[in-house]
Amino acid sequence: MSQAVAAFKRGPIMAAIIIGAFVTILNQTLLNVALPKIMDDLHITTNTAQWLTTGFMLVNGVLIPLSAYLVGRFSTRQLFNTAMFLFLIGTIFCAFAGNFEFLMAGRIIQAAGAGIMMPLMSIVVLTIFKVEERGKAMGMMGVAMIFAPAVGPTLSGWIVEHHSWHVLFYIILPLAVIALIIGFVFMKNVGELTKPKLNTLGVILSTLGFGGLLFGFSEAGNDGWDSATVIVSLLVGAVALVTFVLKEWFNKKPLLEFRVFKYDMFSLTTVINILVTMAMYAGMILTPIYMQNILGLTPIKSGLALLPGAILMGIMSPITGAIFDKIGARWLSVVGLIITAATTWEFTQLTTETTYTFMVVLYSIRMFGMSLLMMPVQTAGMNQLPQRLNPHGSAMSQTLRTVGGALGTAWLVTVMSNKTKSSITDLIIAGKVDTTNEAAMQLVKNQGTVVGINHAFEYAFWLTVAALALAFFIRKTKPGKDFAVAATTEAKKSVEA
Repeated sequence: MSQAVAAFKRGPIMAAIIIGAFVTILNQTLLNVALPKIMDDLHITTNTAQWLTTGFMLVNGVLIPLSAYLVGRFSTRQLFNTAMFLFLIGTIFCAFAGNFEFLMAGRIIQAAGAGIMMPLMSIVVLTIFKVEERGKAMGMMGVAMIFAPAVGPTLSGWIVEHHSWHVLFYIILPLAVIALIIGFVFMKNVGELTKPKLNTLGVILSTLGFGGLLFGFSEAGNDGWDSATVIVSLLVGAVALVTFVLKEWFNKKPLLEFRVFKYDMFSLTTVINILVTMAMYAGMILTPIYMQNILGLTPIKSGLALLPGAILMGIMSPITGAIFDKIGARWLSVVGLIITAATTWEFTQLTTETTYTFMVVLYSIRMFGMSLLMMPVQTAGMNQLPQRLNPHGSAMSQTLRTVGGALGTAWLVTVMSNKTKSSITDLIIAGKVDTTNEAAMQLVKNQGTVVGINHAFEYAFWLTVAALALAFFIRKTKPGKDFAVAATTEAKKSVEA
């Protein structure tokens, strides 16, 4: 840590970063539950409304790879204040939107701010804290990253039942203003500006690559994997991404540094993080579907079922960070993944008679397991990177987690849907239901849906087991040698020889 960084207080900077991250993540999760109300109010179809989420994700996916360039080009203070200002303007658009076009514009502007904020958060923490202090700092940051998406559905469910969906954005507005004010007053510049040139072709390829994949995965959950739109999006994304990786690997000043994967612990923890993120989405998406469609619970009550787990994760995140500083990530991750795997397996045994209390307890224990491993795994990998590569490592980690989350969502929802359809068909073919009886058909649909959800959780279970096997190889690391510096040194030695 440089003397310049040590000269100012880290507390106010962390407060600004945590509030900024919390409000941007909360904003995303608030909208999901409110989509049906927005559809009714604006008279739009499900496919149109889906763009409010898909569009946000696409802009995020395009901007995150650019974050390493932005951090080298602009100061921390400039980036933070710009991100929060864009987010605030977008929120104002959304709060007063009277039609879909205005609301969509607001979501895109919000996403531009959020896309800058998320990688910046990790980079600031890695810059202002020493390796041995990062666990506690990342744990505090985890409060925002974990608590917000779990609290969002409960808060949103209550608001849309009693008020207009515009109120969701009225709540976000003052939080965004507070974050912006704190940023103007307390945010300091950390790190050094390298003034890199913009790699225009890299921007185009990364936009087509990550954007195409994210759009394809998102639409697969709606239209199925055999949709022409999905196939074309995934093909364009895959070709552009392969071209982007090859180009950036051999570029001396790449837009996104893929050579961070030369560091084994960063590579290992990135794979674990993707697997865990995909498994986590199974619980976040399938559990509310099960509780509302099968148990017949209201959005508020199904949201409240997730709240104890959210509170538990919020409490555990800084505690886990402090433990990480002392013992490292391996055993925290192993214990966390054992708990996560065991509870995920229990989710494969759901029935139409499962109780609400059982769901609350099981989900809370699963979230406790997740709280032991999410931030430690990410921090363990980032700790191996030299200071110069922190922006690239953060951008890479955030990008792959976003893609992993989109893939996990689309894949698991598709697995559930296909299994549900085949189960219902099997029951009808077997002659175990009177197709003319509406009540009997509804019962069969419920049974088929439960089978589909259980099947999707089986896939999530094996993802968790794979992550558990890899977690045993995690070890404590310190920043390694910068391969660029090492290459320069070797070149000098060969010239001298």
